[in-house]
Amino acid sequence: MSPTPSYPGFAALVQGFFCVRLVQQQNASARTVASYRDAFRLLLAYFEQTLKKRPTALAMTDLDAAAVTAFLDHLEKGRGNAVRTRNARFAAIRSFMRCAASRDPASLPIAQRVLAIPMKRFARPMMHSLSRDEMAAVLGAPDGSSWSGRRDRALFTLMYNTGARVSEAVAVRRADVSLDVSRNVRLTGKGRKGRTVPLWKSTAEQLRQWTASLAMTPGSYLFPNRTGGQLSRSGVERRLEGAVGAACKRCPSLRGKKVSPHTLRHTTAMHLLQSGVDITVIALWLGHESTGTTHQYVEANLAMKDQALARLEEIPAEQVRFQADDDLLRFLEGL
Repeated sequence: MSPTPSYPGFAALVQGFFCVRLVQQQNASARTVASYRDAFRLLLAYFEQTLKKRPTALAMTDLDAAAVTAFLDHLEKGRGNAVRTRNARFAAIRSFMRCAASRDPASLPIAQRVLAIPMKRFARPMMHSLSRDEMAAVLGAPDGSSWSGRRDRALFTLMYNTGARVSEAVAVRRADVSLDVSRNVRLTGKGRKGRTVPLWKSTAEQLRQWTASLAMTPGSYLFPNRTGGQLSRSGVERRLEGAVGAACKRCPSLRGKKVSPHTLRHTTAMHLLQSGVDITVIALWLGHESTGTTHQYVEANLAMKDQALARLEEIPAEQVRFQADDDLLRFLEGL
């Protein structure tokens, strides 16, 4: 008789998923690996608390559909995560389940039931952008007499000029920027897709002054933190929040507005659209693979919609009120 094949346990499956599937086979980016790692940290901590099991003692049978669903509910209700975050954590689990099913056939039924759990739908709020006056107030708000203020001015100006994601902006190094005849910056976006975006003369001059004040090597981060390392996403958010607060004195219309780094990206797209730039060019500018994604950013503002409506001649229509003549129809009409 042939020996019964032995399959890896849960801990070995997790290690193989990260080291073999993500790193060796898929060559996943460091951001993807970090995101999946954080999802599993939360998952293992949840099971340790609810099942009273150490992570190394867990088995694939502990990760059935009911347990995974309970964990996803915990993320939303217990941790207060948004649906987007919940879906991002679930994406990591789904990817692991597909890998585990291929390495451990006994896990296939469990994986199939977990993969049958749908991603949760959510409302997509309308994206807001800043006016040119509001954007100018934010860019001029950081204190130019301090090191961090000069850095923030240069950073926010680059983000507005290029429409860069915050992750792309903080990852820019000195060697990625050309400030001579050809003024441009090379950005690395999602999936490590690179693109080159031109810079205004004013942006290049501001970056030239900023880099001249520091002892930078080609590998240095263009916008470092105090220790010379990469500025964090939360750090950019805090600095932008402070700049917006200071800009409210100069531009009162900013009061009460929630301005995030992504708002600057959307503002770039909107200002390009208002300037008559074709949507395909805006898609290339923002680093989108499809113009369908860009449509979310360039949703025309109310003024542009009013202008479009004014070009269309109104057709008068007689108002007729619907009256249901059936009990069931009346019931549906009243819902």
